[in-house]
Amino acid sequence: MTFRVAVHVLPRRGILDPQGKAVGDALRTLGFAGVTDVHVGRHLVIDTSADSADAAKAAVKSMCDRLLANPVTEDFVIAGVEAA
Repeated sequence: MTFRVAVHVLPRRGILDPQGKAVGDALRTLGFAGVTDVHVGRHLVIDTSADSADAAKAAVKSMCDRLLANPVTEDFVIAGVEAA
C-alpha cells in the first residue's frame, strides 16, 4: 500500500536562523507588528510503500534521522500520514 507522509523540518530553537530573521523583519516593516519570531524550514511530502501507516511513519522517521534533517541544527515533525 502507498502512503503519503508530510514532514516539517525546522531549525532548532536557539540556532541562528538568518532567513527567518530576514522574513520576520520584512513582515514587521510591512506593518505586521504582532510578528515576534519566524522560523524558515522545509516541508517534505514523501510517497512510500509500506504495510501500514505505522510502518510508513517509521520508515520516514528513519529517513529523517539518516538524511533529511541535520540532527545538530534541525528538528523534524511528522505532520501526517495518509493513504495515497
